[in-house]
Amino acid sequence: MPSLVTPVMSPGSLNASPQPTLSIDDDLLLRPWLPSDAAAVARVFQDRAIQLWHLRKAGSEDEAQEWIQQWRRGWESESACHWAVADASGDRVLGRVSLQSIILVGGQAEISYWTAPESRGKGICSRAVARVSSWALEVAGFHRLELGHSTANIASCRIAEKTCFALEGVRRQALLHADGWHDMHLHARVHEA
Repeated sequence: MPSLVTPVMSPGSLNASPQPTLSIDDDLLLRPWLPSDAAAVARVFQDRAIQLWHLRKAGSEDEAQEWIQQWRRGWESESACHWAVADASGDRVLGRVSLQSIILVGGQAEISYWTAPESRGKGICSRAVARVSSWALEVAGFHRLELGHSTANIASCRIAEKTCFALEGVRRQALLHADGWHDMHLHARVHEA
């Protein structure tokens, strides 16, 4: 069936080349996930704050390894782009930022993130979100990025505000967390021509 619209991003827009490594100033690196990162992921997902705002936990290093394999396949299938937020050497995992639920036709994706407990409060997450957002909207060709978080997650709301994601509204009882249903803020950034 013919489409009535021209796709914003055509198939192959992302996976025609390797996933990029993005630098932030001289001290942070956003790089594709490596199998050797599994121990760091498993450790971070033992943190109570991570478990509060996420829907899954890594029960073992093997499970974290499976997640990393899925994250790496996301680029190949153009369904998601996942980056490890690392120190300048690329060795120490400080967090994660990703574009998920990619819709190429509309040039849309959802941005998500987390920061390792020892890296919080240093601006690392907001810098990573800002860098991936600018890459997505200015280089990769996305038109709209959405950012959703529980209305109770004040830290995520601050990151959205710092990185110019405008608050568009509240999605009532939109996501079931371990402690029950949460209202969710919906923030977004769009490409400005």
